Amino acid sequence: MTRTHQTATEPQLWDDETLDWLEAEAIYILREVAAQFQRPALLFSGGKDSVCLLRLAEKAFRPARFPFPLLHIDTGHNYPEVIAFRDARAKELGERLIVRSVEDSIRRGTVRLAHPLESRNRHQSVTLLEAIEEFGFDCLIGGARRDEEKARAKERVFSLRDEFGQWDPKAQRPELWNLYNGHIPPGWHVRAFPISNWTELDVWRYIARERLALPSIYFAHERPCVRRGRLLAPVTPLTPPKEGEVVEPVWVRFRTVGDMTCTAPVESRATTVEAIIRETAETMISERGATRLDDQTHEASMEQRKREGYF
Repeated sequence: MTRTHQTATEPQLWDDETLDWLEAEAIYILREVAAQFQRPALLFSGGKDSVCLLRLAEKAFRPARFPFPLLHIDTGHNYPEVIAFRDARAKELGERLIVRSVEDSIRRGTVRLAHPLESRNRHQSVTLLEAIEEFGFDCLIGGARRDEEKARAKERVFSLRDEFGQWDPKAQRPELWNLYNGHIPPGWHVRAFPISNWTELDVWRYIARERLALPSIYFAHERPCVRRGRLLAPVTPLTPPKEGEVVEPVWVRFRTVGDMTCTAPVESRATTVEAIIRETAETMISERGATRLDDQTHEASMEQRKREGYF
């Protein structure tokens, strides 16, 4: 099920000049990727950031087809509403969607779980690197933003990965005057981030302005949850309550829509894009800080995963 932006009857909640500038920069980066790389792919999960990327790609390349396929690394633990949206949106655009599954990596033995209910989120890196090798991708376009998390703030727009898919934050190229160097040694690849300079609020304002459809779980709804520290954990067949935890119905929405084993909703009554924009403008907690159970282990957890090939 998807939701679309509702008709705005309220004062404009965004600044067109800022969004125009961010949009123009992102389109420029997408065209640089198309010009500099032989086999790029755009990572599309069905989440709000990649929904914006698709819109930007339409503006960059239509009426032609995109000069790259869409790629999703499916953990098998994604929310079904998001997977249905992913497939419907790719079909609507008429673009090629490649899906590679962590489940397949488990069957091959390249991913080994400590126990059946272990989160597969971290293991996506293995499946992603296998997909890069299978298709020979030399650039992956992602929807990461610098405001999400401090490790992502260290990334360049064109971010190098070595032949093992590893990232070295101390060995990055300067990008003076928005000049992006896509020259890479054989076997290396680049992660390109066209909306790196956007904030979560910019994304929601762009969704409002462009009237983009989203998976329904981005909007407030009632869901059984348990409280773990300062975070909510959704109760699902994959994430049952622990002994002693109290299950309660809570009005929530998702700020991000990753793997259900590690993505927490936030309390909210925001059922429209306009209401979400207001909430986002007022929050003092970063998107990942408010929603990711897997980032709570230690301060450098994201940076360590990125060094290993994570998005």
